[in-house]
Amino acid sequence: MDIRELHWMMDMFQSIDVGVVVVDRRYTVQVWNRFMENHSGVRSSSIIGNNLFDKFPHIPVDWFKRKAESVFLLKSRAFSTWEQRPYIFKFKNYRPITSPAEHMYQNITYIPLLSPSGEVDQIGIIIYDVTDIATNKSELERANTKLQSLSRTDRLTQLYNRGFWEDCLIKEYARHKRTNEPCSLIMFDIDHFKKVNDTYGHQAGDEVIRVTAQAVRDKVRTTDIAGRYGGEEFGIILIDTKRDGALLLAERLRQHIESLLVQHEGMEIRYTISLGIAEIGSQLGDHKQWLEQADQALYRAKESGRNQAIVYQSVPESDINETVANDKQSTG
Repeated sequence: MDIRELHWMMDMFQSIDVGVVVVDRRYTVQVWNRFMENHSGVRSSSIIGNNLFDKFPHIPVDWFKRKAESVFLLKSRAFSTWEQRPYIFKFKNYRPITSPAEHMYQNITYIPLLSPSGEVDQIGIIIYDVTDIATNKSELERANTKLQSLSRTDRLTQLYNRGFWEDCLIKEYARHKRTNEPCSLIMFDIDHFKKVNDTYGHQAGDEVIRVTAQAVRDKVRTTDIAGRYGGEEFGIILIDTKRDGALLLAERLRQHIESLLVQHEGMEIRYTISLGIAEIGSQLGDHKQWLEQADQALYRAKESGRNQAIVYQSVPESDINETVANDKQSTG
């Protein structure tokens, strides 16, 4: 190779748009190309001959050495991707306008460099800037997550929509069949909701529904599954809860909503809810029967004067001994 070819290769080596670093077994830097100078702010003259970790203490030393030692020992390449570790060298992202990333995402290739004796005394480290790929994938994942959330969330209440909530109900029914763990279902709706709409307007009705949904979020546990079943009707699946525990929650929710004063465009609105409760049982043939039992209890709560919670009892009509959380007869 003549001097002109060598000059051409060195110029290409310095101009290439990837980082190139060579270290020996003591991690002393032997090569540091212009890409590394530009992004690190460290000139080759000040790092060549020095320990890599002394100059870059943020490098995860133990992790880095495990990668490098495998290359020295096995004489084969190793790789790391931005998904395993976003970066090895903490370089600022130099395209902050077009990319939201704060730091450069990097893929790394570790290459064994054979000596004339066939030993690996040095390894080459190639640093690829994959910030665009990483951020595009991250943006896509965030968009997919948001789309998934939108597909299962009711827009008005931000609770689960009916389709996703019913899927959860089916899964909980199947889980009970498999584990025999208790689970209870609450179905409730807003009393005289049509009157609210007719008196105050549909936007006021929407506000009442939003306030109700917030009350549900305030009272349920993180393990409970709440959804808007349709219109002014809501459902709550209470995991690992028997009917007595479900009744306590239903009563707390009922009392809380009864105490609320919804204000909308200068109007003050008070309202109540009626609730039906059904604990899952071995006699059920499918989730629909479970839902039907909660609906029957809700119907009895409405027929018995509203503003109360009733637990479904699977006994003959003449022997019904339903639990009424509030026996106040209300015409509201």
